[in-house]
This record gives sequence, C-alpha cells and structure tokens, in this order.
Amino acid sequence: MGIIHRLLMWKLHLDGPEDAMQFILGNYFVWFSKVEFCLITGLKFIMIPDIMRYEMVENRIHHRYFTGRYEVEYEQLRVVLWLSRFEQQYDVVKLCLLYILNWILLGLDEREKIPV
Repeated sequence: MGIIHRLLMWKLHLDGPEDAMQFILGNYFVWFSKVEFCLITGLKFIMIPDIMRYEMVENRIHHRYFTGRYEVEYEQLRVVLWLSRFEQQYDVVKLCLLYILNWILLGLDEREKIPV
C-alpha cells in the first residue's frame, strides 16, 4: 500500500481525459487510464453511493452494551466481547468488526477512544 500512497502523492491535477490520471515519476510525465491503474494497483473504480437516501436507524449497540456512551476505550470493548451475553446474534459480529477495524486495520493505539 505504501507504493500506491507514494504514487498518489505525485498525481497531477490537469485538464485532460476524465478516465485518466497523470503523474510525474522521476523526470517523466506519465498517465494511466482507469483500466491500466486497476491492473497496476488492484483497486476498482465504482460509482460512489448516495448515502443521503439511507435512513438513519437507532444505534442499539451503544445503548445496550455501553450505557449510551458514544466513545469507548479498548478495555471496555474487550470486556463486552468476552463477558457479555448478546441479545442478538449480529451484535457480536458488529462489535468484532469494530475491534478489527480500529486495532488491526487502522492500527489505533489502545489508549485512543473509538466511536460506537
């Protein structure tokens, strides 16, 4: 992922084809179409969903397991995962995904609070 990040730091914002990205790599000006960029990076181009049309639902997790708090500490989440009896089967899945996202994928420090 470091290579992709470094490549995107050198992206140019020029007028040109909509489906192409221009870069300066060393002394060279290069451009990639969406197809070439997908082949090189493995990333896919999709339409960004319109999130404004989704209805907000009540967040049961923070009411049920964290007494209404909107931020919890690592240790609190760990205790809930190990000691709680879950009322709905998907609650434990959601909490495990929250744990994986924050401390494995994002690599957050255990001292940081996470939004529930």
